[in-house]
Amino acid sequence: MTTEEETRRSIGAKRNPKSAEAIREAAEGLLLEEGYRGFSIEAVARRARAGKPTIYRWWPSKAALLLDVYHRQKRDVESPDTGSLEEDLLRFLRSLFRNWRETPAGNVFRSFIAEAQTDDTAAAALADYARERRIHTARMISRARERGEVGAEVDPEVVADLVASYAWSHLLTGRLDEGDDALRAAIGIIVNGAARRPVPE
Repeated sequence: MTTEEETRRSIGAKRNPKSAEAIREAAEGLLLEEGYRGFSIEAVARRARAGKPTIYRWWPSKAALLLDVYHRQKRDVESPDTGSLEEDLLRFLRSLFRNWRETPAGNVFRSFIAEAQTDDTAAAALADYARERRIHTARMISRARERGEVGAEVDPEVVADLVASYAWSHLLTGRLDEGDDALRAAIGIIVNGAARRPVPE
């Protein structure tokens, strides 16, 4: 039989949509105004007028809240299927860079990566997120392999890692203003390799 204490605990564990939204908004506003250094669960709780236990019940770590805020900000990133791998990757990276550049999502994700350098929970969350994104991006390469556009021996997840490495390095070094020519050149190297090929006569 469920005790009264267990019932209260069960009810309390459910997210109240209005309270959860207030906490997300507080976290987002704090990151925008104070940056990563001013971001803490205590500061979010004060701003949202919520209890720390409530926040920790719904987001078990600072990293979990950061990642939730990132998902809230990250929008309008294309997952194209044009029939051309290079065009798919161009549209994907163009929209990702624009999103990171023109919304708070870029700063939030940088903060999340910074947290992962000193916090094991954040590092594990980042690894899980990277794994999900690798699978997502690899679908573009898998479709290209099915079309015969890339060799059957090509591992889609390895190519996805190369794309992610290019994107993340640009995010972390503030180089999100790359134009289409630069993106096409980088994608060409990722897709076709850097080895010198004989010029056809």
